[in-house]
Amino acid sequence: MKQVKVQPLTRDAFAPFGEFYDMGNPDGYPLCGAIHKFYPDRLTTSCAGRLAFSPLVVKKPGSMVITQQEYHTSTEELMLPLDDDVIVHVAPASGGATVTEHAKAFLVPKNTLVKLKTAIWHLAPLPATKDQVTVLIILPECTYANDCPVVDLSADEQFEIVK
Repeated sequence: MKQVKVQPLTRDAFAPFGEFYDMGNPDGYPLCGAIHKFYPDRLTTSCAGRLAFSPLVVKKPGSMVITQQEYHTSTEELMLPLDDDVIVHVAPASGGATVTEHAKAFLVPKNTLVKLKTAIWHLAPLPATKDQVTVLIILPECTYANDCPVVDLSADEQFEIVK
């Protein structure tokens, strides 16, 4: 089985798949008031309709063998790990054909907002250290019902994430 090594989250390595911003440690020029600093527009997305904010709870599997992937043809997906670092696995957009031979895995620190580009293969982020993680998922309303093909990977397409 192919193994995919978890790599640090860097702008250059993650650029083909999306963007990210550490919301827990903002930087750059803020707009300041007497008691606040506001860091505007650090990560943006667009949506024609309503956005939904959904908690996702993921248990740490015994082994990180990826047997399924999903993608969204008409939207980006945003993920914010709330209580642990997570491992996000991705593969390039491919018009619906699985391309697990190009899969990557990234260690995403807690409180880092990740934006996946449209059509990037992925599935639930996995807990990096704890037995369970809660992740805020931000998608247009009902994306899970109308733009979320989930594909079962064949034995040859499956891969294991290793640290």
